[in-house]
Amino acid sequence: MHIEMICTGEEVLSGQIVDTNGAWVGQRLLEAGVEIHSRITVGDRMDDLVAAFTRSAGIADVVLINGGLGPTVDDLSSEAMAKAMGVELVLHQGWLDTITAWFERNGRAMPASNNKQALLPSGAVMVDNPVGTACGFRVRWQGTWFVFTPGPPTELKTMMNGEILPWLSREFAITAPSQLYRMLTTGHGESALAEQLASVSLPDGVDLGYRASMPYIEIKLLRRGKVADARWLQLLDEVRTALGDAWLGDNVYSVAEACHQLLLVQGKQLVTAESCTGGMVASNLVDLAGSSAYLQGGWVTYSNAAKQSELNVSAETLAEHGAVSTATAMAMAQGARAKLDSDIAISITGVAGPDGGSEEKPVGTVAFALAYRGGYVAQMLRLGNKRHGRDGVRKLAATVALDMVRRHLRGESVCADYGYFTRLEQCQSE
Repeated sequence: MHIEMICTGEEVLSGQIVDTNGAWVGQRLLEAGVEIHSRITVGDRMDDLVAAFTRSAGIADVVLINGGLGPTVDDLSSEAMAKAMGVELVLHQGWLDTITAWFERNGRAMPASNNKQALLPSGAVMVDNPVGTACGFRVRWQGTWFVFTPGPPTELKTMMNGEILPWLSREFAITAPSQLYRMLTTGHGESALAEQLASVSLPDGVDLGYRASMPYIEIKLLRRGKVADARWLQLLDEVRTALGDAWLGDNVYSVAEACHQLLLVQGKQLVTAESCTGGMVASNLVDLAGSSAYLQGGWVTYSNAAKQSELNVSAETLAEHGAVSTATAMAMAQGARAKLDSDIAISITGVAGPDGGSEEKPVGTVAFALAYRGGYVAQMLRLGNKRHGRDGVRKLAATVALDMVRRHLRGESVCADYGYFTRLEQCQSE
């Protein structure tokens, strides 16, 4: 099945807004077993829209068009489709009655401009929009189905899930859906990961890809319905083994999500103690609904005085070892865990830059500690340098800290070999 997508709007084309609709549609279609062949963005210009529709006609089985169905003069999708087909716009009385009733229910007079939203190309089939005033429609031209949806994300998603995806399944009898399986990694570059995976033999029907988004690289395995289940499961095990310590989890978007799932299942409680990351670890977890079940609290102890008063780090430890040290990280984690009698505490203290480093502890030097009932684990790594920028070092530090929690919960060695993160001290544990 050949499917394309055309996103419309000057604000998308000029970068004033990010096209989240296109990304969502691509992902949602893949979940349903359909791969998009191409996606383009076209501005609110009649000739460009007509040209885009004409180029796809007779080539694609389906073209999804998003946007341009509103009541204003720059909403041109319906008119452009009619012009491309050489047909007239026809009033859909049923939809006009629907939007008139919508305005009446909301105690508002309907502007005359909204009549435009009930004008569809001759021969079009209306697609219901239960949450807005712009109906969608589909029309067949030169062997291609053109399917139009409004721009607001809520309306698009409602129509895709309720109307368009069921229609696609019926119309094209999707029986061997594609499956995208994702594995999240960190600490290794794409070329290093490619070398690690070189020994893995891919069966026919599976493609391997990579997606880099700091601090992660995502391994993508695309299964097109031709691989036996036993071979597929074997392949997943082989890829995980080849990735080694770089592997963070399957089908998760962040290491925080992997930790979140484990903490919920195991019923463990966690506290955080952060310096250079400024609460980033706690924030990553709070982003996930349900984190209140395990996240008891967190401290941002940026100054030495705060480390002493809030977490009971001794003045002697700070004077002898410095704020950026495994000794201080251990004291922070132990102090935070004791404060709330938590199962686990994770701490971070480091030099995020761009200034503040020294020859002994340059920018990117970060100490970590994980304290638990009966022991602790601590390590110091060099995560990056000024080239990575302050935000890059902080993101990498939060990722390593959360991975320490993840590895602890899985019963694995807490100190991992991350490849391009330099170990500055041996892993310490008790």
